[in-house]
Amino acid sequence: MTINAVPATPAAPALPSGELIARMSRQGPRYTSYPTADRFAPDFGSDGYRLAVTARRQAHARPPLSLYVHIPFCQSLCYYCACNKIITSDRDKAAIYLGYLLREIDMQAALYAGMNRVEQLHFGGGTPTYLSGEQMGVLTRHLRERFDFAGDADGEYGIEIDPRTVDAARIAQLRAQGFNRISLGVQDFDPEVQQAVNRIQPESLTLDAIAAARAQGFRSISIDLIYGLPKQSVASMRRTLDKVVAAAPDRISVYSYAHMPELFKSQRLIREEDMPSAQTRLDLLALCIAHLTASGYVYIGMDHFARPDDELALAQRAGRLHRNFQGYSTHAEADMLSCGVSAISAVAGSYCQNEKSLGRYYAALDRGQLPVARGIRLSLDDLVRRDLIGRLMCDFDVDLNAFERRHGIGFASYFGREQAQLDDYAAQGLLVREPGRLRVTSQGRFLVRNICMVFDRYLGRETGVPLVRMPYSRTV
Repeated sequence: MTINAVPATPAAPALPSGELIARMSRQGPRYTSYPTADRFAPDFGSDGYRLAVTARRQAHARPPLSLYVHIPFCQSLCYYCACNKIITSDRDKAAIYLGYLLREIDMQAALYAGMNRVEQLHFGGGTPTYLSGEQMGVLTRHLRERFDFAGDADGEYGIEIDPRTVDAARIAQLRAQGFNRISLGVQDFDPEVQQAVNRIQPESLTLDAIAAARAQGFRSISIDLIYGLPKQSVASMRRTLDKVVAAAPDRISVYSYAHMPELFKSQRLIREEDMPSAQTRLDLLALCIAHLTASGYVYIGMDHFARPDDELALAQRAGRLHRNFQGYSTHAEADMLSCGVSAISAVAGSYCQNEKSLGRYYAALDRGQLPVARGIRLSLDDLVRRDLIGRLMCDFDVDLNAFERRHGIGFASYFGREQAQLDDYAAQGLLVREPGRLRVTSQGRFLVRNICMVFDRYLGRETGVPLVRMPYSRTV
């Protein structure tokens, strides 16, 4: 089905005024979790994680699993990248890592014995296709021997690829290894922009990878773009968007580049004079939204767009959309089990993160321990606020009566301290407050992170939890 053959999509949301954006834009969480990862504490550890898995085992309902596997290696450095990655041409490092990763998978599989149904899998990085085809085969077979995977027609099994690291034969191999969704890092097609961020990627490589994925029957193809990169202009971004729309992926992510050279050394290689102005960034954002929605894509929220017949769009219309560490997801009920260095799991009302350095990750496994570095067990208040923030991020609309019944609270009294700020946001046209309903306006969608920050009790509050400095991007 082509994108022109699906039902009409909603009109593009209206961008707030430049004055309002300038006043509201600040550093803040993206709310892929609540509480956010800077609130995880080191005293949680592997014992805390095992208790969470035990709670899952004792629960009346056992949801399916969403598996995430982190492959941290990259062949070359992209200057903009803030991911947990290791730049190396030494392929022996990947072989060593794979051996330890298999050991962690064995330990996790033993914990989840009898409740190991997997309906979603995602490989991220780094560059997952840094692993050779043979290594990827070893890893995927190992996972399938130790977990019960839903069939290909029912499961969502995705992998991020760098088109510079694959050819048609490798993409066919990935499909044979069980992947049915593929996400391609593009960022920008413009040669000057690619040169400025040290990611030279000819357009033909991307288009060839898309064609190969379609030929192999991948059910979903996604493209990742970034706006706000050095050398970008409205004209260059329009050319990139034209090419992306012509390629007709099922999903498009357009991430805002967060330039924080004080935190990420690689970003210091970007010339400050090449960075777009604040006004140009706004113009780029407005262009992306207008162009993609006019081309038939649904604006899901934050930085995600999807075809109207895509599962993300269908889940949003049905109120089943969920947000996790990979962004928006259709599996709201699934616990997330994550393996690999720095990977974050979300199980039975808790979050935990693996060690972020290879040395500590390996050392924990050598001791026969799960490599959990820190985590948090959510309080009842955390669960209430997580639910509210999640619904705002995914639905932009909260049925307060249903919310109150779900948690046994009165909204106005429970969130008494937040009422004045909600009224202020309503006066600015970001919210509509109706009896029994809280609704984010079209303009408010672009500032939904600000709205969610109203309900974040950890911001600006001393909790006694040692903080990890989080590289929060600006909200717009």
